[in-house]
Amino acid sequence: MDQKVTRSPPEQADRRVRMGERLRRIRRDRSLTLAEVAARSGLAISTVSKVERGLMALTYDRFSQLAEGLGVDIAELFSERGEPFGPGRIAVARAGEFRLHETENYVYEMLFPELWRKTMTPMMGTLRPYETMHFDRFVSHPGEEFLLVLDGSVTVRFEDTEPVVLGTGESIYFDSRRGHLYASAADRPARILVVCTGDRGGGSGGVA
Repeated sequence: MDQKVTRSPPEQADRRVRMGERLRRIRRDRSLTLAEVAARSGLAISTVSKVERGLMALTYDRFSQLAEGLGVDIAELFSERGEPFGPGRIAVARAGEFRLHETENYVYEMLFPELWRKTMTPMMGTLRPYETMHFDRFVSHPGEEFLLVLDGSVTVRFEDTEPVVLGTGESIYFDSRRGHLYASAADRPARILVVCTGDRGGGSGGVA
């Protein structure tokens, strides 16, 4: 897999539009209104509407909230067809087999999107230097989180304690309820592997 994933603005916009169309179909298939999804997810009606129209890419914790509001596994938002991961099953992801999720600050490669209701949510990611990112809050969500630095160095910032700097091959495991952010600690992008669980391993989780 390439060490850095780059996409042009038109490609990013196209993905947002396709995602919005998929979300709208899911909502209508469940006979839910925008207001009902907003109430169930804890998001503003205007936010849900913008996502459906391809005008906004949510941070991952809010994307997880949206999946909960729609009553679906988060993997279902990335793949129109899939099946539950059952006992005894084995799945392999070859290089380049992923679905992109891009927000203002992060580029994530969602692994195994065709496997629904997994206990874990594995992702590869590319991080920019902190100075080039724009945050208005720390991210937090139910579950636990594992981050491994594949290339470069990463600063993990927490809401209530000192930052942790990790080099290539180093990792961190933490309670995702603790407010957190991460970024490249150098002046070049860093590559990471992130694995999240849901509420104490009870379902799929999410990251920033």
